[in-house]
Amino acid sequence: MAHCDEEARLDALYQLNLLNTPPSESFDRITRMASQLFGLPISAVSLTDRDRQWFKSRVGVEHSSIPREKAPCAQVAESVKPVLIPDLLADECYADSLLAGQGIRFYAGAPLTTRDGFGLGALCVLGTEPREATDVEMAALHDLAQMAMSQIELQHAFGRVDPLSGLPNLTQFLDDLDDLGRDEPGRDRLAVLIELARTEQISAGVRVLGTAFFEDMVQDAARSLRAGLGPHRRAYHIAPTQFAYLALPENSGEPYLQQLSAGLQRPRTGPTAQFLMSATIGVAPFVTGRTPPRDVLRHAHSAALDARESRTGVSLYSASADAAHRRRFALLRDFGAALDCDDQLSLVYQPRIDLRSGRCVGAEALLRWAHPVLGAISPAEFMPLVEQTSLARATTAKVLDTALSQLGRWQRANLDIQLSVNVSATNLNEDDFSGRVQLQMLKHRIVPANLELEVTESAIMGEAGAAIAQLDEIAATGARLAIDDFGTGHSSLAYLQRLPAHVVKIDQSFIRGLDDGERERTLVRSMISLSHDLGYRVVAEGVETAAIADLLCQMGCDEAQGFYFARPLSPDAFDEWMATHNPAQAAA
Repeated sequence: MAHCDEEARLDALYQLNLLNTPPSESFDRITRMASQLFGLPISAVSLTDRDRQWFKSRVGVEHSSIPREKAPCAQVAESVKPVLIPDLLADECYADSLLAGQGIRFYAGAPLTTRDGFGLGALCVLGTEPREATDVEMAALHDLAQMAMSQIELQHAFGRVDPLSGLPNLTQFLDDLDDLGRDEPGRDRLAVLIELARTEQISAGVRVLGTAFFEDMVQDAARSLRAGLGPHRRAYHIAPTQFAYLALPENSGEPYLQQLSAGLQRPRTGPTAQFLMSATIGVAPFVTGRTPPRDVLRHAHSAALDARESRTGVSLYSASADAAHRRRFALLRDFGAALDCDDQLSLVYQPRIDLRSGRCVGAEALLRWAHPVLGAISPAEFMPLVEQTSLARATTAKVLDTALSQLGRWQRANLDIQLSVNVSATNLNEDDFSGRVQLQMLKHRIVPANLELEVTESAIMGEAGAAIAQLDEIAATGARLAIDDFGTGHSSLAYLQRLPAHVVKIDQSFIRGLDDGERERTLVRSMISLSHDLGYRVVAEGVETAAIADLLCQMGCDEAQGFYFARPLSPDAFDEWMATHNPAQAAA
């Protein structure tokens, strides 16, 4: 069925990315066959653009295009029907056309038609003498046009074009960057990457409306991008929800970023416009021929991720931010290997002091990583990364096994202290976590009351029901539980009241501010009072001076830990410290 919507027809043409591409022998072969079939000197695969007829292939023609006005191929594209003109000079419409003025008298054209019925142009033959065309000749011309159309579709689908959007894909983007570097080296350019929406937004839409939601969103975006860039520039569909293009050479700096941001703020139209999508744009500067294409892509993707945190939704690639992301990725990669080694990960133990008696009543096990190349890596840097991956389970298992092994040695040496071990939110979502803790206690013959597991408020609140169930099972064994970093999360007092915890640890950010003023002291005093009212023992973290230790004691805080008392110590150093500070209790 023929389409009369000219914009839709042009869109179908532009999707094929044929205009302004180099000659191809596969098309030239067809035009030669058409010329020989009719015994005529001129033949062409002619595509009807907005204002021109552009020749993908031509025989007997020097120029690559002619104006569309009064070009018979335009009539073929518009009508999607064969056109036969025995004599242009005798035809009322074409007698004064450009072709007639150049001596062309005969024209025959067969339409190049897409599967959706859009006319792209024509396979045509031309002669300098008037003549007729037989039905057999016109049928053969039609067959050759079909062959040309099949070639167009084959080229379109051959690993270079995304079938959903109709845009060139990632492979073509990288190849075009290579070509640009070879043809125009040393030029400053900008690559622009558009992320349509976040994964969770797309998943929500597909869950409710099916895959048609995603398909409509991608096709709407592709149409808008093609329209915005125009017929002579390329947009690329490089990932399911990502598009890319190259900014014009004159576009650079902050004004262009502002222009992109303004584009994001415009109201959207189309079937998916009613759904809120958080589109972001990353912009990556590069030098043609010097920046490898895959680095251009990675930089643009990095900038698009940074744009999620930007107020404008647009971000320029930052080398420093990228270096930080790469370091995090490298650490995460190397940490998996560290778990399998015996010489990279170790535990140190920081004493916990009863503020009234001054005695050490416990210790917290803290993980340390000695990277073979980077040296000591802070747990504040690597643990947040690990806790977001499947490595969290293996990490906690290793820490728990090592810590309980040490606690077992201290028990056998009659050192009666409590050992705290941190667990993550991921652990509380493991169905068998409480069971594995119990097995470790049995393995190392630990008195359950000597083990304390520390969990953060945020870990509990993430999946409160499941977390509390796990903690209830652990508490039932006699092990103790502590709420770590109290005051920094988003906990509900209702949940805190339900927790089977015994200890609240006030985060060091509150403790270090005690010297700042009465407001800060009032806050910590209230936290201690509230915790006591709920039945918790209170531990202050990050105590670094005698003045703060004394102040906490006056406020009724039960225990404290921090550099004022002792830094985290290796097992041997911990034993030596205990011999000095708790001589009657030191390990034998």
